[in-house]
Amino acid sequence: MPKTKATIRIENVVASATLKQRVDLNAVVKGYPGVEYRPEQFPGLVFRLKRPKTATLIFNSGKMVCTGAKSEKEARRAVIRVIKELKKSGIIIISKPELKIQNIVASASLGGMIDLEKAAYSLEKTMYEPEQFPGLIYRMPVPKVVILLFASGKLVCTGAKQEGDVYEAVGKLHQELEDKELIFYE
Repeated sequence: MPKTKATIRIENVVASATLKQRVDLNAVVKGYPGVEYRPEQFPGLVFRLKRPKTATLIFNSGKMVCTGAKSEKEARRAVIRVIKELKKSGIIIISKPELKIQNIVASASLGGMIDLEKAAYSLEKTMYEPEQFPGLIYRMPVPKVVILLFASGKLVCTGAKQEGDVYEAVGKLHQELEDKELIFYE
């Protein structure tokens, strides 16, 4: 067990959903003048919610991408809320959406300093070129995530499909850094 507990914060959850039907985006604009839709610049419509604070892209194919959620649950809530709003404005939606988490981005602090030079040699599947980027890039095979690790002990974890993967990956890395004596506490 690591000497200190890592503080982990989910920063962004990206979820995709499909309505399995086409959506008339111009009709959405009529029902919600606050949405952003500039088809000459981008084929999707941006539907922003204040609670949960998210932005959902809606395409005329019925596909949706929700970003900005702070949890899987919040991403689901946002998509369901957007669909409710669409129905309220008279858009007929027949089926229940199929929702899939595409990516979870989290930040964490391990509470100690890390010798990135040694870590680059000790950990497998790493890339460390300090002239290019100050962090070490670590591709963890299980759970399948990419971790950007900094000398300060701070990190960014991306690529997770479930929140549990983030906690497992950070815990696993923290333990490995301790076992290999690559993390130092003040």
